[in-house]
Order: sequence, then C-alpha cells, then structure tokens
Amino acid sequence: MANLLQIVVRSGWWLAAAPLLVQPSPAAFSHRIHLAQKIECVVCHSAAPASTKASDNLLPPAAVCAGCHTGKLALSSAPSIKSPRQTLVTKFNHQLHVKLGNTIAPMILKSIEAKTYLSDPGTLKNDLGEARTACMSCHRGMTKSDAVTAANFPRMADCLVCHNEVEPPFTCTKCHDEKAELKPASHGPGWMDRHSSGKANLDKPSCAVCHGRTFKCMGCHNG
Repeated sequence: MANLLQIVVRSGWWLAAAPLLVQPSPAAFSHRIHLAQKIECVVCHSAAPASTKASDNLLPPAAVCAGCHTGKLALSSAPSIKSPRQTLVTKFNHQLHVKLGNTIAPMILKSIEAKTYLSDPGTLKNDLGEARTACMSCHRGMTKSDAVTAANFPRMADCLVCHNEVEPPFTCTKCHDEKAELKPASHGPGWMDRHSSGKANLDKPSCAVCHGRTFKCMGCHNG
C-alpha cells in the first residue's frame, strides 16, 4: 500500500478512455476493498463527472488517498503525475455519459439478449447485472477486482450499442484521431482484392466490431 499512487498510475490511464484498444499491465489496486467501504466512484475520481475530453487526467489526487491512508501510507508527498496518453481513443465525454445514469447497462444487456452485441459477451451479463451506477456500467467487475486489468474497462462493442452507425473509415473519427493507425496488420496493400478471393481466412465475428453486421464497405458492398 505504500506505493499505492504509483500502482494506480501504471494502469489508471484506462479511466480516461472508452474502447479498449491497448492492453494495460495489471496493477495490484483493490477496487473491491474500497467499494466495500461504500465509497462512491466520484469520491476518488472526482474529475470524471465534468470531464469532456479523453485526454483529461481522471486519476485520484494524492490528497484523496491521504485522507484515509495516514502515517506510512500517507501519499500527500507523492509527486504530481499526469495520466499517460497511450490510448487510441481521443474523443470521449465522461460528463455526457455520467448524466445517463444507470441506463447504459440495461441497453448493453438488451443488445446481448437480442444477439446484436458485436462481440462474444462471455460472462458480461453477470457483471452488468451488478452495475449500480453509470460508472459500473462501463467499468465492470469492480466489486470483485483486486487488480486493474482490461476486464474492468469498456469494450468497443459497448460503445457500438448506441453509436451504431458504423461505416469505416468515415465514422472512425467520431472517437479516434484522423491520423490514428487503426487497421489490422492484415489490411495491407492488396487487401481489398484478397479479402474477397476466399483465401483471406476471415474471422467474421472480429470484423463486426469495426464494420458492424450490415456494413457498407467503401460504399460498394452490403451485408
């Protein structure tokens, strides 16, 4: 616990972005323990309700931790830090999504049940059933999490439940920088010809995450 802030820093930048596009290193910070104390998310992540940019640093200030962790655990002398900008998501408005309240989880659940969710949901339904706030609708499994991992953060398929007008590359810039390299390695020169030859060995479920299920490929193909 002595290096609590440093531990949070190593993975906490995920709290500033929506779709999971970069794998964070697991960090041994227990949200389970803190949430068991009935601490609301915004007590520590106080900047989130007003955040309108993905680049905002939403990590807890050292003073917040020091309010409970005194003595050897005091973090008031910890150096000020800024959240690393390693995510490919450059546009996200926490303020807008927080105002939606606990309506996000039911919408994702409905999508899974209707089989329109654009990824394998796995055990996602269980985590969504425990979501009691807008925060937990996107940051799932926190009540059981003793280490910050990718499992606690939103998936791109979550975003596409509501933002379902998918037509790459034209709609990509709603969330991503225009210069971001988003294409898989397979989408190199000649891909447009090769993918329709029957030799591309397409993993169609993974295609749906970026293209949707009834996408128009550069205005030429449907379905």
